[in-house]
Amino acid sequence: MRKHGAPYRNSQIASGTAQSRRSGRFALSAAAVALTLAFSGCTSLIAGPAPNTYDLTALDSVPDLSGGTRAQLLILEPSALKVLDSEQIVIKPSAAEVEYISRAQWTDRLPKVVQAKLVETFENTGRARAVAKPGEGLVIDYQLVSDIRAFEASLQEGGIARVSISVKLVSDRTGKVVRTRVFSKSVPLSGTDGLAVATALDDAFDLVSAEIVRWTYSGV
Repeated sequence: MRKHGAPYRNSQIASGTAQSRRSGRFALSAAAVALTLAFSGCTSLIAGPAPNTYDLTALDSVPDLSGGTRAQLLILEPSALKVLDSEQIVIKPSAAEVEYISRAQWTDRLPKVVQAKLVETFENTGRARAVAKPGEGLVIDYQLVSDIRAFEASLQEGGIARVSISVKLVSDRTGKVVRTRVFSKSVPLSGTDGLAVATALDDAFDLVSAEIVRWTYSGV
């Protein structure tokens, strides 16, 4: 008779060892499957479609432009609310709703793009002594200080692209505001996809930038 507490027979040990090995193999297989699924998910995210990127255009010439200036102009980067201070393209289903067009973006933060295109448009006129952005080392006569109030596709009123920019012309020598105005233009939307919205906003921006240039030259 086996005493209480005596060792198990070899068959019992072998049975337990085999079961343990099967459990270990199952655990390793489950871990491998989980790791594969996780990696597959990450790969899917990485391989998703890249957003389409759109740019604003600078005018080659400004219609009905008269006069010019010997002044040197500094174009500051416009200020904007956070909703507009990004690369994303804004669409508003209603006055209180703000959304972004999926898989569509500007080439850079919107204020930076607007600044660059305004500088290009002023330069393309050839009517100013010099036009620059901050940090370019020019002696400045006037600053153009602006704020982007609207740059959006609005689905109200039949669907329009709206651009509104407030501009102040400031004497760099005295710091006084010479003049101020809000420029606003809207054009119809031909669709709500990224290309249609970006094209309409670019058209509205062309109208606004042309007015800004004419207004600036008439005040310096």
